[in-house]
Amino acid sequence: MPTTETVRQLTGRGYHAVYREHEVNHCPGCGRTHWLIGRMSAECAFCTTALPLAEASMRSHTGPAIIQHKNRYNHDAAWAA
Repeated sequence: MPTTETVRQLTGRGYHAVYREHEVNHCPGCGRTHWLIGRMSAECAFCTTALPLAEASMRSHTGPAIIQHKNRYNHDAAWAA
């Protein structure tokens, strides 16, 4: 159950459009329903309005994702002529 402070914060934020999976999503820009779905957002195929995915915005964000590759460039290596 949300607290009174949480409800106050959400109502003060205003309208927040998101793309909801398994629902008919009408574009707030043009009203059409054809979307290009990515990892974090959906883009209207007609007017390119972008909406965040509801499922992506519900994930808890603990900070930026850091990806380290094993085959990183060795800056100390000599350049071949």
